Amino acid sequence: MEKTIYFDHAATTPVRPEVLEAMLPFFTEKFGNPSTIYSYGRESKKYIEDARDKVAKALGAQSKEIFFTGSGTEADNWAIKGVAYANRKKGNHIITTSIEHHAVLHTCNFLEKEGFEVTYLPVDKDGLVDPEQVREAIKPETILISVMFANNEIGTIQPISEIGKIAKEKGIIFHTDAVQAVGSVNVNVEELNVDLLSLSAHKFYGPKGVGALYIRRGTKITSFMHGGAQERGKRASTENVPGIVGLGKAIELATANIEGNAKYVKRLRDRIIDEVLNTIPYVRLNGHREKRLPGNINFSFEFIEGESLLLLLDMKGIAASSGSACTSGSLDPSHVLLAIGLPHEIAHGSLRITLGPDNTDEEVDYFLSVLPEIVGRLREMSPLYEAVKNKNKSKK
Repeated sequence: MEKTIYFDHAATTPVRPEVLEAMLPFFTEKFGNPSTIYSYGRESKKYIEDARDKVAKALGAQSKEIFFTGSGTEADNWAIKGVAYANRKKGNHIITTSIEHHAVLHTCNFLEKEGFEVTYLPVDKDGLVDPEQVREAIKPETILISVMFANNEIGTIQPISEIGKIAKEKGIIFHTDAVQAVGSVNVNVEELNVDLLSLSAHKFYGPKGVGALYIRRGTKITSFMHGGAQERGKRASTENVPGIVGLGKAIELATANIEGNAKYVKRLRDRIIDEVLNTIPYVRLNGHREKRLPGNINFSFEFIEGESLLLLLDMKGIAASSGSACTSGSLDPSHVLLAIGLPHEIAHGSLRITLGPDNTDEEVDYFLSVLPEIVGRLREMSPLYEAVKNKNKSKK
């Protein structure tokens, strides 16, 4: 293949041409500050509200419940810290899971130092949280439950609606990090029974540096930044107008044919899963086989170092990942893979492939043609694999 094949859509996506086209005027002609009262500012303000309407429509929410942020990470931080501080007199207990994104885990770690108590629920071998374990973890002091919609590494989709019902019964605020889900699958805040939901534009062909937090009307939460009246006084700072316009356009496009795109991407995903599991030995699919994001694939290859696998794929013109892009500089094995029961040595041999509607069958064909050769080459350098081969020969 002459061009690089991009199989890392969970890390980020390219900005769609239509999104870029919608954004460009706001860097030059339509540059007004939305807080001003003259025509330049009023025009910018109008386009922000148009984008807010588009996000609300995509989520089945009201426009007044959508607040723009600088990223999905900021939205997670605001949701968790904002609820914790606003409800501190009521209680200090938070429930989350062991496989959350670090934007949630590190925020919870920070709050523990502030005197909050956090319960990190385990998951099963497929990465699923048991709603009954959520129910059992609830205490009189519980003020927040935060469970991600779908895992960014292994793609497992959680039973959010069931957990939301439990939270609602108990009168506890419920947040979901839906950064990986929005734009890939249908997400409706009413059906999910959530009070807070985080999203990020660059995961669905929008620009980087802009996200949003859905805050259900009546949810008790503190302001995230102080210093101005932007976002109804809850998130001060001059708005990123081009980014917000781009987010609105991207979510509109992503949700217009969401079921068709999901069906197409899922077909490519299943082709890869079936072929790899059938042709390469000592490989495991991580995450639930069916309850997973349409484009997510996560394999663990025994007797292989994941970083070497990525480098050799890159040399063949294929961009993939070994896990979360936010932890790619870390030498530690994925906390998600350890949480689902993988030993360190197998967790180190992971490969995450995340597909988008712009991927093709030809790209999948090429990937499937080069992967067995790369895996075989790396295993030939492993003394552990050599020992297993010799053991198998002696049994014959």
